[in-house]
Amino acid sequence: MPKKWRILLAKPGLDGHDRGIKVVAAGLRDAGFEVIYTGLRQTPEQIITAAIQEDVDAVGLSILSGAHMTLFPAVLEGLKKEGAEHILLFGGGIIAESDAEKLKQLGVGEIFTPGTSTQKIIDYLKSTLKERQEKLF
Repeated sequence: MPKKWRILLAKPGLDGHDRGIKVVAAGLRDAGFEVIYTGLRQTPEQIITAAIQEDVDAVGLSILSGAHMTLFPAVLEGLKKEGAEHILLFGGGIIAESDAEKLKQLGVGEIFTPGTSTQKIIDYLKSTLKERQEKLF
């Protein structure tokens, strides 16, 4: 039986726009992922705690507020500090390509910008999580 990947989705910071992340959550569920959505205005610490408690394979952040260069690194560092660097961090939002590249260099898996198809996110997660699992075993 294939593994059912567990994905935590979160809206960190003060951004109150959650339509996009709800569409992604529904698409991931329809594709067979187990999805936990933490809701709006989460702190990096709350996201890290939830990711560890829920034993997720990946965390997806949606940031439209412009705080991505602060929030993504805070979550990455917190996961490392807690010994959970095996959890894939990815995300999306209004993020300049140059910032997306910097985030990837820091260890963020992928950044999806507005207009990305849900299928592209699904395909990315399935292939990346499978590769990561194969490296562990």
